[in-house]
Amino acid sequence: MALMMRWLLCVLLLVPALGQAAVEVREFDDPVTEQRYRDLTATLRCPKCENQAIDDSDSPIAGDMRDRVYVLLQDGRSDKEILDFMVNRFGDYVLYNPRLEGRTLLLWGLPAALVLLGALVVILMVRARRRTASRRLSAEERARLDALINRERTE
Repeated sequence: MALMMRWLLCVLLLVPALGQAAVEVREFDDPVTEQRYRDLTATLRCPKCENQAIDDSDSPIAGDMRDRVYVLLQDGRSDKEILDFMVNRFGDYVLYNPRLEGRTLLLWGLPAALVLLGALVVILMVRARRRTASRRLSAEERARLDALINRERTE
């Protein structure tokens, strides 16, 4: 029984080690290519994970994407060619910063339009307040107002 407990303890101690993700080691010819790899994997979003770059993701699809980026870099492809390949394969979702195109124009233009609209509303409100504040009561209006205030106090 004690021997079986020891075996069970050894197995339980080894289980966490089995769950550890494998560390990917990539060989690069020069530091520029390595930096390009890091930049590309940081700017591509994992299609499976929610809002996580492929360099941080442990999902199998992210690993495949990292492998593909590495292979394309080794083939001498440019960053634009690699991004185009990924977009063609996975869609625009894989880009953290979508490209400025006709269909994404609203996405890029809406924040600027809302800021301009907000500024316009503030300007109009300030002008309206200045107009009402600059309008002074005439002597006749002031006398009527004083009379109304005095009548309320005496009642």
